[in-house]
Amino acid sequence: MTSQRTTPGPTTDADVPGYVASLGLPGLADVHVHFLPEAMQRKVWDYFDGAEDHYGRSWPITYRAGVPDRLATLRALGLRAVPALSYAHRPGMAQWLNDWSAAFAARVPEVVHCATFYPEPGVGGYVGEALAAGARLFKLHVQVGGFAPDDERLTPAWAALEQARVPVVVHAGSAPIRGRHTGPDGMAAVLARHPDLVLVVAHLGMPEYDAFADLAEGHPHVHLDTTMCATDFTEAFAPLPPGYRDRLADLGDRVVLGSDFPSIPYPYAHQLEALARLDLGDAWMRKVLWRNGARLLGLDLDTGERLPD
Repeated sequence: MTSQRTTPGPTTDADVPGYVASLGLPGLADVHVHFLPEAMQRKVWDYFDGAEDHYGRSWPITYRAGVPDRLATLRALGLRAVPALSYAHRPGMAQWLNDWSAAFAARVPEVVHCATFYPEPGVGGYVGEALAAGARLFKLHVQVGGFAPDDERLTPAWAALEQARVPVVVHAGSAPIRGRHTGPDGMAAVLARHPDLVLVVAHLGMPEYDAFADLAEGHPHVHLDTTMCATDFTEAFAPLPPGYRDRLADLGDRVVLGSDFPSIPYPYAHQLEALARLDLGDAWMRKVLWRNGARLLGLDLDTGERLPD
């Protein structure tokens, strides 16, 4: 248990810049932000509008706005880089999303060039093309995609990412809905074959928190992102288990800020407030809110400027 001082977190978005400055940070390094093609974004929000049917609880969208307004919100919050994570849920979709993501990043300077992939013929080729074009962050969603992460067809993609040391954010935990391939076993099999893969486990692996923490403890390049965890919303159905707070303290160098912006049912500030409530100390918060994510996103730790590729 830490005895270090923890500055209380912000309660409103307007409080966030002052809170970040009080920690002496140049900004926030959030590795889990979504931007999608407009038609796809509308479908995602339509799905969340029916969350009571899917999840048994409502899921209001706090940041339902156009792209310019969402970018302005993130700039005001202090994000120094803006991931544009997308994920494919059927064959033939990933290449189209990757082309869109590359164009979006080329258009907006602070947007991180992101990419995705899917178990299908040619996956190694288009992942290699995305890497050559400058993609710096990938995303997979095991439950939505309905595939096993250790599917043999993904082997060339995992190998290319491992060699390039480019991080991949993977939603493999079984919340909010268990899928056929969710849980830690698939990613454990991937890591057994690709031990140098830079993996970011989305949502701390919720609700299999401890099992994914085991993976992080056993693999030095595995990270855990905080997306939605410890918030009032998720504590109601997937609370952090007893003793897990101490595990987060021990893994402090590999816990990274994630938010799931824009499709979150509370203000962005609440994620920071929830993490501060863990009372793991300001030094831990500095690592989680900035240093760990900045390292993954290729940002200068002191200035927040993007480092050359």
